[in-house]
Amino acid sequence: MITDLTLLEAASALREGEISSRELTRACLDRLIALEPELHAFLHIAEESALRQADSADQKLIEARRSGQSAPPVLGIPLAVKDVLAVEGLPCTCGSRILEGFVPPFTATAVKRLQEAGMIIVGKTNTDEFAMGSSTENSAYGVTHNPWDKSRVPGGSSGGSATAVAARDVPAALGTDTGGSVRQPASFCGVTGLKPTYGRVSRYGLIAYGSSLDCCGVLARSAADAAAVFSVMQGRDLLDATSQDVPAAAVALENGGNLRGVRIGVPKEYFIKGIQPAVEGKVRAAIGVLQSLGAEIREVSLPHTGYALPVYYLIAPAEASANLARYDGIRFGPRVEGGHLWDVFYKTRGAKFGDEVTRRIMLGTYALSAGYYEAYYGQAQKVRTLIRRDFEQVFTQVDAVACPVAPTTAFPIGAHGDDPLAMYLEDVFTLPANLAGVPGLSFPVGFDAGGLPVGMQLMGKPFGEEKLFRMAHAYQQATDWHTRAPNL
Repeated sequence: MITDLTLLEAASALREGEISSRELTRACLDRLIALEPELHAFLHIAEESALRQADSADQKLIEARRSGQSAPPVLGIPLAVKDVLAVEGLPCTCGSRILEGFVPPFTATAVKRLQEAGMIIVGKTNTDEFAMGSSTENSAYGVTHNPWDKSRVPGGSSGGSATAVAARDVPAALGTDTGGSVRQPASFCGVTGLKPTYGRVSRYGLIAYGSSLDCCGVLARSAADAAAVFSVMQGRDLLDATSQDVPAAAVALENGGNLRGVRIGVPKEYFIKGIQPAVEGKVRAAIGVLQSLGAEIREVSLPHTGYALPVYYLIAPAEASANLARYDGIRFGPRVEGGHLWDVFYKTRGAKFGDEVTRRIMLGTYALSAGYYEAYYGQAQKVRTLIRRDFEQVFTQVDAVACPVAPTTAFPIGAHGDDPLAMYLEDVFTLPANLAGVPGLSFPVGFDAGGLPVGMQLMGKPFGEEKLFRMAHAYQQATDWHTRAPNL
């Protein structure tokens, strides 16, 4: 089927005139509409506007062929966008009732750059409410199902985007990663997911959860496909004061995976008691493949890793408490009427925020309150500095760190419903990269005995995304895990 084409295969076929963008977009729309009752990956499907965009892309492709000029590498390729990124004219709910009906009058910079390069926005994908979750069960609009086993979660919070890519609804999708929300669902769904360096991709138009942690990332079927999207998204943005003015990463992936001279560290703190044996086995086997390709493997230590979970769950909720204060029933979304202004605030927020968002707002407000700020939030920031220094020290010895993405494969829907701490522990291996601001790339390295995907992540030096892509691409040329598809 045409939807089985990878992003780069589809791009080549479009440039050669073998297929049209309308044909490809129509096929993706037909597939995702047919699968929606089973998977619930999307919150909004932009069928009419997608086909208009596809027709425009086809005209540009025809003109490029006539003139002999090269077309943009992603021109005419369908794309899904996580519903925490603003797209002008399309609903943006963040998976929450408090933004029900909100349609932003602007487009996030990362999305706009991809649109300008000719990508086709086919819809907005499901997410944990305000990206707070590890399973996409916290969405106010229903649970997304893992395409490998529909009784299990796809991961979160970018579960809708990961499902859409794994199910062959679209060649690529955008997600966001505050504590693992691109990498963990990529692992659970058997796709490739990038969390870039903090500041490498603009956050303008990304509805904020934790402003010092949020990153806009990409999910695709392979490192090469993800690199093609990232190359367009990256870059300084004057609308985002936190975006960094650094040279664009020139992602040139070689054929033939030679990793001679590459040093990869294996942190002992990431292979802990309680990790699923299949996960550890597949990750260690993948490290062995990288070694067989010429990489030098060293054991390293990130000694403050054990503090990442408590540090994150002080800093992120504190920032969420401040960021979500704007949702009060006055400026955005629906309103629950009350007698006095404060009654409107209390009733609207109490009725429209879900349990997990409420939990994190309360935790963050407490951590920022008078008398507790320095003991909790202030202390967490100091330990965050120690975590960042761990990475700085390790990257004087190695080029990247290899480790599991999550301690388990995808767990059953509802398995952690009454135990928030068990849910938080699903992100224990992904949180440090966000706290340190370094890039992380997740990609599939096998399956457990139940046929569920296992992912490994590579974390690299700040602004070292091109090296992570090179390592993962070399691995994917030597293996075929990333080519496997669920039976739908």
